[in-house]
Amino acid sequence: QVQVVESGGGLVQAGDSLTLSCVASGRTFSSYTMGWFRQAPGKEREFVAAISAIGGSTIYTDSVKGRFTISRDNAKNTVYLQMNSLKPEDTAIYYCAAKQRLGLTKGGYDYWGQGTQVTVSS
Repeated sequence: QVQVVESGGGLVQAGDSLTLSCVASGRTFSSYTMGWFRQAPGKEREFVAAISAIGGSTIYTDSVKGRFTISRDNAKNTVYLQMNSLKPEDTAIYYCAAKQRLGLTKGGYDYWGQGTQVTVSS
């Protein structure tokens, strides 16, 4: 069982930046695809970004392209989501997820964290 733990959420103002961190257990972390998802009040959970196992490729949902950057440090078993130019509509619980199968996708993730709250005030 892979344990996934997010951190770094908080309350910020529109236009601010925030970086989320996610630590996943396991010596095979470098073989996992890692993704970020979010769920706003009253909405379904949506895909935000994902990064390939060695960090060579990334994908983003259109609403965050140019503002968010996903990265990873395999030596630390950690993935990051740098969020710039935050908007009130970015307010959500952000979840980190790991996928054991190779392939950069928006679904099929196996292990999930408990989430970290990001609130952006106007």
